[in-house]
Amino acid sequence: MRTSRTRSTLLSFASLSAIALAAAPAIAQETESQATEVGELEEITVTGIRASIMNSVARKRESSSIVEAISAEDLGKLPDASIAESIARLPGLAAQRLDGRANVISIRGLAPDFTTTTLNGREQVSANNNRAVEYDQYPSELINGVVIYKTPDASLTSQAVGGTVDMQTIRPLAYGEQALVVNVRGEYADLGALNSGTSAWGYRASVSYVDQFADDTVGVAFGYARMLSPTQEERWNAWGFPGDNGNADGNLVIGGAKPYVKSNELTRDGLLGVIEYAPHDSAFRTTIDAYYSKFDDEQTLRGIEIPLSWSGAQLQDGWTEVDGLITEGQFNGVEAVVRNDFVDRKAETIALGWNTEYQMNESWLLEADLSYSKVDRVERNTETYAGTGRGSGVGATDDIGFSITPDGAAVFTHGLNYSDPALMQLGGPLSWGGGLVNAGAYPADNAQDGFINAPEADDELYAIRLSAEQTVQNDFLSSIEYGVRYAKRTKSLDDKGYFLTLKDYPADVPVPSQYLLDPTSLAFIGMGNVLSYDARALFDSGAYVLTDASESELSRSTNSWLVEEKVFNGYVQANIDTMVGDRQLTGNVGVQAVHTDQSSTGAAARVVAVNGVNTVQLIEVTDGAKYWDFLPSMNLSYNLSENNKIRFSVAQVLARARMDQMNAGFELGYDQVTRTVRGKGGNPQLKPFKTWQFDLAFETYFGDGGYVSLAGFYKKVQSFPFTTFTEYDFSDILAQAEIDDAISTTGLIEQPDNIDGGKVYGVEFSASLPFNMVSESLDGFGALFSASLTESSIKETPDSDPIQMPGLSKTVINSTVYYEKYGFQARASLRHRSSFLGEVSTLSLQRALVDVKPETIIDAQIGYDLSEVGIDGLSVLFQVNNLTNEPFTSYYNGDPRQVRDFQSYGRTYLFGVKYRM
Repeated sequence: MRTSRTRSTLLSFASLSAIALAAAPAIAQETESQATEVGELEEITVTGIRASIMNSVARKRESSSIVEAISAEDLGKLPDASIAESIARLPGLAAQRLDGRANVISIRGLAPDFTTTTLNGREQVSANNNRAVEYDQYPSELINGVVIYKTPDASLTSQAVGGTVDMQTIRPLAYGEQALVVNVRGEYADLGALNSGTSAWGYRASVSYVDQFADDTVGVAFGYARMLSPTQEERWNAWGFPGDNGNADGNLVIGGAKPYVKSNELTRDGLLGVIEYAPHDSAFRTTIDAYYSKFDDEQTLRGIEIPLSWSGAQLQDGWTEVDGLITEGQFNGVEAVVRNDFVDRKAETIALGWNTEYQMNESWLLEADLSYSKVDRVERNTETYAGTGRGSGVGATDDIGFSITPDGAAVFTHGLNYSDPALMQLGGPLSWGGGLVNAGAYPADNAQDGFINAPEADDELYAIRLSAEQTVQNDFLSSIEYGVRYAKRTKSLDDKGYFLTLKDYPADVPVPSQYLLDPTSLAFIGMGNVLSYDARALFDSGAYVLTDASESELSRSTNSWLVEEKVFNGYVQANIDTMVGDRQLTGNVGVQAVHTDQSSTGAAARVVAVNGVNTVQLIEVTDGAKYWDFLPSMNLSYNLSENNKIRFSVAQVLARARMDQMNAGFELGYDQVTRTVRGKGGNPQLKPFKTWQFDLAFETYFGDGGYVSLAGFYKKVQSFPFTTFTEYDFSDILAQAEIDDAISTTGLIEQPDNIDGGKVYGVEFSASLPFNMVSESLDGFGALFSASLTESSIKETPDSDPIQMPGLSKTVINSTVYYEKYGFQARASLRHRSSFLGEVSTLSLQRALVDVKPETIIDAQIGYDLSEVGIDGLSVLFQVNNLTNEPFTSYYNGDPRQVRDFQSYGRTYLFGVKYRM
C-alpha cells in the first residue's frame, strides 16, 4: 500500500529550502548501471544540500502522482524559520507574508483556502477563521520532509483544488541509528528596536533525539524547538483616495493616513514525540505521534492617525496633480490622533495520530489510522488614543503637507509637537463613540478613548481511516486499494469587542509619568516623534471602563458563527504496473465517493415593533445541506527511456468553501432610494469549489542530481464560490414590524453562491543543474531554477468580465545557486512573485481582498562543518533573510500609486551553531 502520506520516508532537504527545490525534485539514474552507482552512493555518507536535493528528486521521480518534495538536510535541519519559507521555493508555489514571515501558501495560483494541509497524511485544522493553515505555527526543526500533491489519486482523501501539502515527521525505525542534534541561533532585526520597551534581538534553539531499542523493534523520536523572534516594522496605511473633495477638481486625493512603527515578539514552543513498534519477523507495525505548538505573539504599535480629505480638514490651493491623482498638497485644520496600541495573539495547536498496519498474508495489507487535531486562538487588539482635546473641533489643529512619489511612498510635514505630553493627552480626540451612544452607555459620542477587538476561534477535527491493499498477480495491475474515512470538524468564531472609556471621563487626562516612555520616531515618513507610553501597563492599572460593543454593534453577533462538517469518504483504486512495449507504465485509476453533512448556526437580524417602535433583534438560526460528490481520478507515468518520463493526470477535485462564507447568520439594511430591505450574510448550503483538472508533464534526468521538467495544467471550473445578489423574501423577518405599505418586503440578499464556468491554466518549468556535468573542476557547485506562468478566466455570468482570482500571481520564479564541498556550504536564493490579489485579516479575523505589488525576496547563508578541522559534530551557520529589504505593499483601485499599506521589515541576521552526536 502506498502509505507515504501516513509513513514519512526520511527525505533530506534541498536547503534554504528546497529553496530551490524550488525547482524541486528529480534525480535519478541515467542508465541501469548508473542506477547501480546511485545505490552504491547510498553506501557513502552524503549529507547537506546535495543529499537533500537527491532525496527530494528521487521522491518526485518515484511518485505515481505529480508532486514536489523537500527534505531535511539533517535531523532537525530545515534552515528556514518555518515550513512556509521552504515550501514557497517549490515550482508553482508562492507565499504571502505576514509581519515579515511567510505565512500562507498559494499553489498554482489558487488562494490558500483552496489548499489542504496534512501532518503525516492527517488533515490539520487552522488558527484563522477559515481553512488555510498558517505555517508559521510549525517549527521547521520538527519537520523532516514535505510532499506537495499537485494531482490527487482516489486514496488521497484530504485533497484540494490547489493541492495538498503533507508535512512529514521522522520515523525512528526507518532512521535506523541513534542521534542527538542541538541547534542554537541568535537573531537580529536590523531596523533596531523601533518601540521603547522592545528588542531587536532574539534566538532559536532546538534539540532532536532519535533512538532504537529492544533489538531495533522499538523506535523513539523526540524534538523540542523554541523561537523568540523579533520583528520590527515601519508601516504606513492610507485610508483611501476619494474623488469627491470639493477643492480637488474631481481628482483623487488621500483621504487620511496612519503611519506607525510595529514591534513583534513572537514566542513559539513546539514539541514532537514519536513512538514506533515493529517486531522482527512480524507483519505488525504501529506508530503513535504527537505534535504540540504554543504560539504567543506580542505586538507593540505606536503611531498617529491623520484625517485628511475624509474629515473637516481643508485642502489648500496650490496642489500638484499627476494623471488624476493629487501627489502633493496641504490640508489645514487637521486634528490627529496619537495611537499607542498593543496586540496579544495566542494559539495552541495539538495534533495526535495513531497508525497501525498488519500484513494479514501475502495478498492483504490492512491499515487503521486515528487522528485528532485542535487549535484554540485568542486575540486582543487593544487601541488607546491621545490628542489635543476630547471631541471633534475642540483641540489644537495642525497644517499637514503631503507628497506622494510615483512608487506610492509618502512624506508628510507638520507643525505640532506630537511627542509633548502636556499637549497630547489621553482621551478621544475625534467623535468615534457613536456606538456608546447607541448602547446608552454615554450621552455624547466623544467617550470612545480606545477599543478592543477580541475575536476567538476554535477548530477541532476527529478522523478515522480504514484501508486495505490487495496484491494482484497479473501483467497490468500491482494492487487494488480500498478505504473509508470518516471525519467530524467543528469550527467557531466568537466576535467580541469592547469600547474603552477613561474612568476620568469627560476630562482629558495626562499620561501618568510612570507610564511615559521615550518618544517613538516616525521620521521615516516625516512626522517626527510621537508620544509613547506603556499602554499595556496603563490598561492593566484599571484606567479604563469597558463597554461591550455587541450592545450596539449587531454585526459582531451576526459575524459570530459555528460550522460543523461530517464527511464520509469511500474509495477504490487500482495501481498500475505494466509494460507497454519494452517500457514501463505505472500509475493508478480510481474513484472516491464523498458524502457531506454540513450545518451552521449563527445570528440573524429581524425587526420587531416594541410599543410602536421598530427595533432590531437577533434570533439564532441553523441551516445546512447534505450531498454526495463522486471524484474519479487517473494518474499515468510512462518511461519513454531510462532517463525520460512523461506523466498524464485527469481528476475531478474539490476544495471546501471558506467557513466564514458558510455562516448561517445575516444582517439587515435598508435602501433609502429603492425603499427595499437588504440583507448580507453567509450561505450554509454553499457547495465546494470543484474542477476537472488535466495535467501533462515531461521529465528528463541526468547525472547525479540533474533534471529538467516541463509541465502544463488546465483546471475547468465547475463550481466556484462567488458573491452574488439574489432576490429574497423578508416577510418572516419583518412579520412583527410596523411597516409602511410603500416598503417592499422583497429585496436583495448578498451572499456567496456557486457559479459554473471558467478556467485556471498554466505552465511550469523547473531544473536542477549540478555544475560538475560541465566540468569536474566545478564539483560542488550547482543551481536550481523554476518558473511558472498562470492565467485564469472565471466569470460570474457568460457576459461578465473575468474576476481576479485571490492568490494568483501570473509569474512565479524561484532560483538558488549553491556550493558545498570540504565542509563549506554557501547558497543564495531568490523567490519572486508578480502582483496578486491578496487576502489579509482585518478586524475580528475577517477577510479583505487587496491588490499586492510584485515582490522579490533574496536570502543567503554560509556554513562550515568543523569536523573538517577535527571538531567532530560541530558546525556553524550565518544567514541573512530579506537581503534587499523588500517591502510588502498593497494598493487601491488597481493603481500602484494609491498605496493602501506599506510595510518595511528590514533584514534579519542569524548566526548559529549545531552539534550532532
